Amino acid sequence: MPINSQVLNQKKDLVLCEDGSYTLFSHDFNEPYHSTKDGALHESLEKHVKPALLIKSTQDKLIILDICFGIGYNTFATLYYIKKYEIQTKFHILSPEFDEGLVRSLKDFSFPPEFDNIKHIIQTVAENLYYEDKQFKIEILLGDARASIIKIREKIDIVYQDAFSPVHNPLLWTKEWFSDVRAICNDDAILTTYSTAAAIRLGLYENGFYIFVHRAEMMRYSTVASLQMLEGLEYIDMELKKIRNKEAKAMRDCDYLEDVYG
Repeated sequence: MPINSQVLNQKKDLVLCEDGSYTLFSHDFNEPYHSTKDGALHESLEKHVKPALLIKSTQDKLIILDICFGIGYNTFATLYYIKKYEIQTKFHILSPEFDEGLVRSLKDFSFPPEFDNIKHIIQTVAENLYYEDKQFKIEILLGDARASIIKIREKIDIVYQDAFSPVHNPLLWTKEWFSDVRAICNDDAILTTYSTAAAIRLGLYENGFYIFVHRAEMMRYSTVASLQMLEGLEYIDMELKKIRNKEAKAMRDCDYLEDVYG
């Protein structure tokens, strides 16, 4: 729905980030897949993997929804972190992605040395759009994310909300989108995202999420949203925010559908 993959030019340039890892710049979305200042690997670890697993890694099994797969950093950084710290939890990662060619090209992508011991997994995902062993299961859900997630029957524990920015891919940030996400979440699910915009936080809040600030070392703060109150994180009173900023409102599908479809 947000983007018709058949009409994309799919022009991408390799970009070196400040942490030494590489990302791509998408000319179709007019932005890089990751913050070049924070770095692709650093951003995935600090804004998604670490905050999520610090909260959830005591569970025996976790199902992660990685929105969207892209170059695969969030998924592969999750595996890297699990192996590094010998976390015994079993993981099932589901990740929508419209660009099949991009995923298949990852067997030749310049990933950082931290991923050297999972090269076989990257290779298998690139070839089969799927990987499974005793601890990990990875599934790429080809097609539009809005269409893919309503077909998911598993209950999600962690959501990496990491789509292209609300400016360039708005329909993956609306209240209706977060309603679809909420519908497949467990009642104690958490969501991580780089966005700190009031409109995004309101879209989450209006779907039952509590909103928290996540502060990572040497990085701009980000957002953790949870369907249960969390201890030890900086809570944001969204009702107070609404009183103080009466102009703020969640993004809605109806504001963007005409722009997307013409």
